[in-house]
Amino acid sequence: MLTLRGRAALAAGASARWASRVTGRGAGAMIGGLVAMTLDSSILRQLGRGRRTVVVTGTNGKSTTTRMTAAALATVGPVASNSEGANMDAGLVAALAGARTANLAALEVDEMHVPHVSDAVDPSVIVLLNLSRDQLDRVGEINHIERTLRGGLARHPDAVIVANCDDVLMTSAAYDNPNVVWVAAGGSWAGDSVSCPRSGEIIVRDGVSWYSTGSDFKRPSPQWWFDDTHIYGPDGLVLPMTLALPGAVNRGNATQAVAAAVALGADPAAAVAAVSGVDEVAGRYRTVQIGSHTARILLAKNPAGWQEALSMVDKQAAGVVISVNGQVPDGEDLSWLWDVSFEHFADEPLARREAGTDAVVVAAGERGTDLAVRLGYAGVEHTLVHDTVAAIDSCPPGHVEVIANYTAFLQLNRRIS
Repeated sequence: MLTLRGRAALAAGASARWASRVTGRGAGAMIGGLVAMTLDSSILRQLGRGRRTVVVTGTNGKSTTTRMTAAALATVGPVASNSEGANMDAGLVAALAGARTANLAALEVDEMHVPHVSDAVDPSVIVLLNLSRDQLDRVGEINHIERTLRGGLARHPDAVIVANCDDVLMTSAAYDNPNVVWVAAGGSWAGDSVSCPRSGEIIVRDGVSWYSTGSDFKRPSPQWWFDDTHIYGPDGLVLPMTLALPGAVNRGNATQAVAAAVALGADPAAAVAAVSGVDEVAGRYRTVQIGSHTARILLAKNPAGWQEALSMVDKQAAGVVISVNGQVPDGEDLSWLWDVSFEHFADEPLARREAGTDAVVVAAGERGTDLAVRLGYAGVEHTLVHDTVAAIDSCPPGHVEVIANYTAFLQLNRRIS
């Protein structure tokens, strides 16, 4: 039940949202949430009360896993979710206010906001995906984020923690909790966990397993895992899983989403069917017609995310456009480009087309020149066309793969919508 002040705050927020829309300033979700929070600082707590909530966090995969979790939970009942990815307090207020009668919620939450958001909404389940370096000039040191998460989780011993046991840092954040469901969701990026976050000693990796040389801290045995065709769960559960979204990373995201939904009472088979139907996440992964080309659009924001996105590139594509901006939401420091292994484009060239010409790689975006320098050092033949749509148009006829960082992705989607 909302207080009188809470109802007034939401009414003012709704008015602000309406004004934003009619004046063409945007969808208004953020301004509506900000206005409501300004008038009643307890509004998030009030909106979260009485719901069974899943909080999803991590450096990469939050939006996708939240979308999948919401789909799986929808097999149980109505779900409130911030499906557009506004993952700080104002966006959460807007999402919950927009689905007041839903008894379930799936919320994507920024890593550093998880402790106080969890204190407000008292989640039933917290999903921990992965931790790695993000924009260097915007985000805190990674071990500090892990310690902050660890402290926040300790205040919620009754919550089920669905944690990726292949990620050293997320395992550390969850390790001391009494109610953890371990998921082998994958962890191909290990560049930010070479040392133990607890002892500072070396992390030794042996195939899929890992352990710290300075303590008994090691990879837990998973209760959920996946392979190329199936998902596996507790008590001998085996179900076929064919996803609409590409890549092993999304199979890991789906496995954690299913585990979270099952923890809240979803039927496993129904949950798997629901996550399998997710084919687009706020414009990501969709294929569109741009001029004479079809283009699939992928989003990547940091070295770990770029590694996963590059692994999804269709080697039969006529071209690959890589678009990079350096605005504040992207991080203005692009030194992370040198941590991304673009060399595989040189080592494993794209397929030769029937017309007899090689598929092309095009550097694009406001910081396309920085990217072109990096591609040059990687030995990747490329061209430079700053405008992303023009870069797509410069490719040979056929299908084009487009990988863009945050604001480049948003700009492209606005132009083609």
